[in-house]
Amino acid sequence: MGNLEIERKFLVASKAYRSEAISEIRIIQGFLNTDPERTVRIRIKGDQGYLTVKGIGNDSGTTRFEWEKEISVTEASDLIKLCEPIILDKIRFVVPVGHHHFEVDEFKGENEGLVLAEIELEHEDEQFNKPKWLGAEVTGQVRYYNSQLSKVPFGQWED
Repeated sequence: MGNLEIERKFLVASKAYRSEAISEIRIIQGFLNTDPERTVRIRIKGDQGYLTVKGIGNDSGTTRFEWEKEISVTEASDLIKLCEPIILDKIRFVVPVGHHHFEVDEFKGENEGLVLAEIELEHEDEQFNKPKWLGAEVTGQVRYYNSQLSKVPFGQWED
């Protein structure tokens, strides 16, 4: 199956990434469906809208099917009204590190205080530089999936 997304996810240990970022953008997103086998996401990223369908991840959580279609912000805004109750609000920083880019998300609202970094790779065992501000890896830990943060936000975690 084509359209595979290979990514790894990490906690962030410091705010040093901010001074290295080359861009910053607000993202609003909601989920029409959070079933792990067919997650359906609506996203407004700046002045663009997106409809995304993601399949279930592999055992390590690094690889899964992803299909995305750009839609108008008006369409995305209308669809967000149909989404499950908790809408995610975050600021994304794009940070170049070596030959890759990390996307660092600072969550707002009910997920305030959570900062995650993701890196997309060409293949699962691809090597990449780990900046000093990168914390523990959380790839494959379901509670860090955006779809799960919309169900049980970081602010409600007990541990």
